[in-house]
Amino acid sequence: MGFTSFYPPYFEIPGIPQVQLRKLGNTNLELSPIGFGAFKIGRNQGTKYPTAYDLPDMDAVARLLNGVLDMGINHIDTAPAYGLSEERIGKTIAHRRDEYILSSKIGETFVDGKSSYCFDAQHVRQSVEASLKKLKTDRLDVLLIHSPADDVSLQQLTDCVPTMQALKARGDVRFIGLSGKTTHGFELAMAWSDVLMIEYNINDTQHAQLISDAADKGIGVLCKKGLASGHLPPRDAIQFVLQNPAITNIVVGGLNLSHLQDNLQYAQSI
Repeated sequence: MGFTSFYPPYFEIPGIPQVQLRKLGNTNLELSPIGFGAFKIGRNQGTKYPTAYDLPDMDAVARLLNGVLDMGINHIDTAPAYGLSEERIGKTIAHRRDEYILSSKIGETFVDGKSSYCFDAQHVRQSVEASLKKLKTDRLDVLLIHSPADDVSLQQLTDCVPTMQALKARGDVRFIGLSGKTTHGFELAMAWSDVLMIEYNINDTQHAQLISDAADKGIGVLCKKGLASGHLPPRDAIQFVLQNPAITNIVVGGLNLSHLQDNLQYAQSI
C-alpha cells in the first residue's frame, strides 16, 4: 500500500497560483520552475551545506514528497550517490509516478563517507537497473552523468555515453545528458546531450555563455547549486537564475515544506 497525500491538490493551497510549466529544450518535457533536489532525504554525510541535519524518518519523507507534488513541483532530482534517496522516493511516491518528471544519474557512488566513480558499460547498465528497481518505475525521464572534476576523459575514454544512448534507444531512459564541471566537458557533451545540468548562481556565472549556447542548440538546461548549497538568500538566488531565459528550472533541496513553498512563490513571481 502506498502513502497517501497529506495535502490537498496544489492549486488549492492558499497563496500558490497554478504552476506555470517550462519546456525543457527540444524534449517534450515541461517542468516546474523549481525542481526538488532529493539529496537531504537520503544522505547527511560529506555535504557542503552550512549546517548539519538529521535524516528524516519515512513518515516525514512521505509528507515532504507528497507535499512537494501537491504544491505543483513536478521535477524530482536524485542519484545513487544520494544514499537512501532513490529507495525512499520509490517507497513514498511511486504510486504517483505519472505526476512527476524523474531525473537520476550514473557514475558516482558514495560508500563509507567517500565518493568513487566508475563509467564502464557494465556499471552504467547495472546502475540504471538498480535505480529503476529502487524508484519502482519502468523509466527515467532524464539520466545524467554524475561527473568528477575530470568530465572530459570519461566522455572520451569510456563507454559511458554509447551505453547511455543504448539505454535511451531501449526505452529505459527518455533523455540523457551531463551534470558536469568544466566548460570543455559541457562543450563535448553538446554533441550528444538532450539535457545539461550546470552550476550557476549570483556568485558563479562562469558558464553563462555556455548556458546560452546550449539553449541555442535546443539542449535543455537545469541549474544546480543555484543557492550555492544554502549559502545564498533564496529569493535573490532563485530569481537571478530564473531570469535567464535559457534555464528551465533550478533544483533546490530542503526538508521544510514551508521553505519550498516560499521558493516556489519566488520563482512564480518573475
